[in-house]
Amino acid sequence: MNLVELAQRLRQLRLDRGMTLDEVAQKSGQTKSWLSRVENFRITPSLPALADLASSLGVSTSSLLEGLDDRPQIVCVRHDERKKIQRDPDSSIEYYSLASERTHRTMDPFLLKSPRGEEREPRTHEGEEFLTVLKGRVRFFYGEQEFTLSKGDSLYFDSEVEHCLANPFANDAEVICLFRLGRQ
Repeated sequence: MNLVELAQRLRQLRLDRGMTLDEVAQKSGQTKSWLSRVENFRITPSLPALADLASSLGVSTSSLLEGLDDRPQIVCVRHDERKKIQRDPDSSIEYYSLASERTHRTMDPFLLKSPRGEEREPRTHEGEEFLTVLKGRVRFFYGEQEFTLSKGDSLYFDSEVEHCLANPFANDAEVICLFRLGRQ
């Protein structure tokens, strides 16, 4: 199932209905923090929680999930067709999905554009990540460790450990990042 698309559907339904995170959280019996993490695809909701969310948004669970298991064998995303994704409301990093049309995937590839001066709080989420710097330099914090990465440098890590990307440098940076949700 395409969890990124599910998260985007939930956010768009909420926004289309003019509802706040608090309102949907309260109607669905969840917390605002939990709902924010679902909408930013940091956690995967259980089926009962998803049913409660669908109900609070006035849609059926089946309509919410419709098409999420469609599986094209190959997806080509042209440079000018990249879909900008809202992932971190507290960050100025721009996320561009590199496989948004592939609905059933085990990883989510993104191009991250990190403006100079970008800093944020470390976070955790399910799964693993891989990233490589395409342009510029970034600083990466992982638990108690800190890495300064330049063009061509890569990291592969367990994303259930607190981590964050920062760009305290003078130039903007671009990073390819692959998220793999969950554990196998």
